Amino acid sequence: MTQSALKSWQGIQAEIKRRIANRVWRPGELIPGEMELAAEFGCARATVNRALQGLADSGLLERRRKAGTRVALDPVRKATLEIPITRIEVEAMGCAYRFDILERRRARLPAGITEMMALTEAPDALRIKGLHLADGAPFLYEDRWVNLQAVPAFAEADFSAISPNEWLVRNQPFTRGDIAFSAGNASEEEAECLATDVGVALFVIERVTWSAEIPITVVRLSYRPGYRMATTV
Repeated sequence: MTQSALKSWQGIQAEIKRRIANRVWRPGELIPGEMELAAEFGCARATVNRALQGLADSGLLERRRKAGTRVALDPVRKATLEIPITRIEVEAMGCAYRFDILERRRARLPAGITEMMALTEAPDALRIKGLHLADGAPFLYEDRWVNLQAVPAFAEADFSAISPNEWLVRNQPFTRGDIAFSAGNASEEEAECLATDVGVALFVIERVTWSAEIPITVVRLSYRPGYRMATTV
């Protein structure tokens, strides 16, 4: 690797990974400090900090205040999941995409959703039920609540050309989320929307997202029978 490449945080990360893989730095071993590494690589300390923090977030390093940075004894690869845009997923399959709104109404959050958002009071919200289609066939049934205190512009958004899913990904950044994956039996409503039988097994995702400590949305996504989710770690 060239010296100029080592001055970027990506280059520093690659070099640190190489040293760990080649046992230059062994599991549990304390590695040089930020100032020492910055001097070695000829870069700013902040660049080294970014590289080290990224490796710590991925589980390869362990960082402790005043105790330095060590190679993890039992490194754990952490999967990072992004919120996908359903339109892109459908179009990547070579299918034409469409989103149909089945219900749109403004209401106070019900007790169960308020609890999922970790709120003590029920704010004004917008509930949207919709169906994502691939080549005109049901692909994904979406039941979503959005906290209008967090995203007031959502109340007036036009979903004739963009789905709520894509609107939120584009317009409302989030800092964390809780995601649950499960197998569920299709309810009467889900079965009707997905053109299947009541009780058929569906792949279901339930997701809550926050911006700092402010909850944004709770959504339940029920995919058509046979859907298979794939990701990488």
